[in-house]
Amino acid sequence: MQRPDWAPESIDIERPSVARMYDYYLGGSHNFAVDRAAAQAMIAAVPTASLMAQANRAFLRRAVQYLAAQGVRQFLDIGSGIPTVGNVHEIAQQLAPASRVVYVDIDPVAVAHSREILADDDRTTVIQQDLRNIEEILHHPEVEKLLDFSRPIAVIVVAVLHFIPDSDEPAAIIDRLRRALAPGSHLVLSQASDDGRTEAERAEAEAVYRKTDNPLFIRSHAQLTDLFAGFDLVDPGVVWVPLWRPEALDNTEDAEQSVFIGGVGRLGD
Repeated sequence: MQRPDWAPESIDIERPSVARMYDYYLGGSHNFAVDRAAAQAMIAAVPTASLMAQANRAFLRRAVQYLAAQGVRQFLDIGSGIPTVGNVHEIAQQLAPASRVVYVDIDPVAVAHSREILADDDRTTVIQQDLRNIEEILHHPEVEKLLDFSRPIAVIVVAVLHFIPDSDEPAAIIDRLRRALAPGSHLVLSQASDDGRTEAERAEAEAVYRKTDNPLFIRSHAQLTDLFAGFDLVDPGVVWVPLWRPEALDNTEDAEQSVFIGGVGRLGD
């Protein structure tokens, strides 16, 4: 296929990317035919896939609004994906213009587009890095330039952990993040859950993502709750994402169909 002008030469446009698939689910335009085909295969396996992504994005919006209302003015969004309407900096800076945001993503297309969009925003930046490389993230010059770790920071790890296998010790990754944070900081987590799913449904979803660079590792409510060790869970705890502090117009019926579970934790004083 012909490479679009906006696609860096370094990326493989013949292999699907989970970031670009997610962009497709959200109705974005930064995806290729191979991503759309993989996303359609996922939708065939899980017909609610697009609605799942949209429910997760709505959870992110409500979580950032909550954090801004708590006085949080610094955000570290790891696994931020392709910039699509409803990004963290748009939500946070609308409520608190002084908010500072660092986006982190492993996908070069996501990073390239973020840089284009954020070029004129000196309170927001993006770096390319893997969640598993926590030290490189925490000590990256752009991160250290924009964020003050002596003050509360909200770390956002949304729709990412299901790409981290148990062998990479996600609990240790989150614990390292926790130890870098000041009291009053928050952690936002969400990921796909297999609670209530048949083995066939789980296997079908995992088969789609094995064709990408990021295979799927689904977890339960209990497993995600365990990752909040050291944080005080904000009410209502870890729930299906449509049930986390829903607003009047949010659809909470059949919330388990969202597949995503999530929650917010606060680091005590």
